[in-house]
Amino acid sequence: MQTRIVQTDGLKQQILEAGANDGSAPLVLLIHGFPELGISWRAQVAALAEAGYHAVAPDMRGYGGTDKPERVENYSILHLVGDMVDLVRALGETTCTVVGHDWGAPVAWHCALMRPDVFTAVAGLSVPFQPRSPKGPPTALMRGLSERLGLGEFYISQFQTPDAHLDFEADVAGALRRGFYAYDGATPDDRRSTGFLAPGQTFLSAVPDDAALPPWMGESHFREYVAAFTASGFRGPLDWYRCIDLNWRLTAHLQNRRIAVPAVFLVGERDPVRVYAGQHEAGLKDWIPDLRSQTVLPGAGHWLQQERPEEVNAALIAFLKTSK
Repeated sequence: MQTRIVQTDGLKQQILEAGANDGSAPLVLLIHGFPELGISWRAQVAALAEAGYHAVAPDMRGYGGTDKPERVENYSILHLVGDMVDLVRALGETTCTVVGHDWGAPVAWHCALMRPDVFTAVAGLSVPFQPRSPKGPPTALMRGLSERLGLGEFYISQFQTPDAHLDFEADVAGALRRGFYAYDGATPDDRRSTGFLAPGQTFLSAVPDDAALPPWMGESHFREYVAAFTASGFRGPLDWYRCIDLNWRLTAHLQNRRIAVPAVFLVGERDPVRVYAGQHEAGLKDWIPDLRSQTVLPGAGHWLQQERPEEVNAALIAFLKTSK
């Protein structure tokens, strides 16, 4: 397993990789979410390489060792998908399987939706494919959902403000600890996040002060996250959220388009994301006709590939073997 910098058309990308990179092993891209890094896939990179694949987990645009453009609009879904197209080509390949978790799942779904010639199979973890709504921009729909449910302000609405990242940067270790704790399967129900915030609360202040690291997160691994986000900050990662309305405007041409390539979806039974995105799980087959499996892991939370690495590895390898 090695870390290196790859120069693509648009930016320099830092990748974690293992397995033959001479074209003899099928390429698998592993796309992380927020607030994670390529190292979030370490267990999968090792297992996939052992199974005969070239596994590559990049730090995504705005994260870790990868370039961080200054302008908010440079974090659109078109840029994020384009980065992965560029990376496949820079690695000397023409096709690959793409796997995404959290924010990385929408990127992976859109890779398959936009460029099925390149991304010939897709796996989504924790966040189901959500088709573009013709009813209007997402932030307006989110405000309406909050009002209907009466649960408070949705955290993504707060992330739209230009200075939202400063709250995370004020105490990087504390912010990461709270984030991982709030969405972990081992956290008690009454202490996990719902994604909705009472008046005066923020994403971080809503989490108990005594939040502990999840059972799967060792101190040395946690220090890697803290060091990376201390160096790179949270502006770029939150710019992904600030582009969601822009993404809606840019993808009108994809309205009602379905994902045609083979796919699988995995989600933790106790993942808080299901509170607000779980409604899309029931209709996945309508939008992904070749959905090979849809698995709910009992007791698992949001950080699926790190909470349940053996189960995720087994599911991915089984899928890769049947989606050739």
